[in-house]
Amino acid sequence: MSAVEKRKEASPGGSLGFGSQYVWRAWPDEVDMAMPAPTPVRVSIPCQPQNVTVDLRRTVIIVIDMQNDFCTKGGWVDHLGVDYSPDRAPIAPLQRLLPVLRKAGVPVIWVNWGNRPDLANMPPNQIHLYKPHGTGIGLGDPLPGSGAHVLEKDSWAAAVVEELEQEPHDIKVDKYRISGFWDTPLDSILRNLGTKSILFAGVNTDQCVLHSLTDANFLGYGCILVDDCCATTSPDFCTEATIWNVKKCFGFVTGSAAIIKSLAAVAAR
Repeated sequence: MSAVEKRKEASPGGSLGFGSQYVWRAWPDEVDMAMPAPTPVRVSIPCQPQNVTVDLRRTVIIVIDMQNDFCTKGGWVDHLGVDYSPDRAPIAPLQRLLPVLRKAGVPVIWVNWGNRPDLANMPPNQIHLYKPHGTGIGLGDPLPGSGAHVLEKDSWAAAVVEELEQEPHDIKVDKYRISGFWDTPLDSILRNLGTKSILFAGVNTDQCVLHSLTDANFLGYGCILVDDCCATTSPDFCTEATIWNVKKCFGFVTGSAAIIKSLAAVAAR
C-alpha cells in the first residue's frame, strides 16, 4: 500500500459535495475526484406501459404546487370561482406515500410557485396569462379575504397546504413558470443528488406537473407519473390526454399503492 493510500485509510479527509452521490474527498495535498458511487438499491415498480426498476439511491419525488392558492378555500383558485376541491385529491395518497419514501431514503423535493414580490423576473406574457384583461386578481395581487399575495414567496397563498408535512431535510425549490425547471436551480440540485429517476406528483396534472415532467424527460431523467398523487381542475379529458402522452412519449405511469407495495418488498428482503 502506498503512502497516499495509507494516509487515506487513516483519515477520511474532508467531504465536498451535496448528498452522497457525487462527492470529492480533500486532504492538504490531494483531492480525490474518483470516489465510488453507492451501491444501487433496486426496486421494481409496476407501471404502464412497462414495469420499471429504479435505484432508490438515485430516485427522488417532486411534489408540485400543493399550495393554498390552488388547493384551499380562500385561495386564488377559489377566489376565481373555480371548484378547487379536485386539487385536494392528492393530499391523502401523499400522506401515505411520502413517509414511506423518506424511510427508504428517497429525497422529497417541493417545487412551489413562489414569485418575487416585485415580479422582476416575470415577463409581461406570464403576467398576462393570469390577468388577461389587465384587471382583477393576478400574480402578486392581494386576495380580498386574507390579503395574502397571489403565489408570492413566503405568503399564505403560496404556502404548502397544512395537511402535508414538510420535514427539515426535504428540499424546497421556488418556480416562476409552469415548468419547475425554467429559471430555477432544480436541475443542478437533481444532478448533485445523482438523480436518474423522478416520481412526479402535485397539481395541475395537465399543466405544471406535465410540463415539469416533459422538461425532465428532455434533460434525460427517467420520469414516472404517480397518477393518484396528481390532480387538476381542468376537464377530465385533459387528464386522459396527459396520461396517454406520458405513457406514449415521456415516461411511465403508476399509482402510490404500487410504489408502497414495492418498497415493502424491498424492506422485507
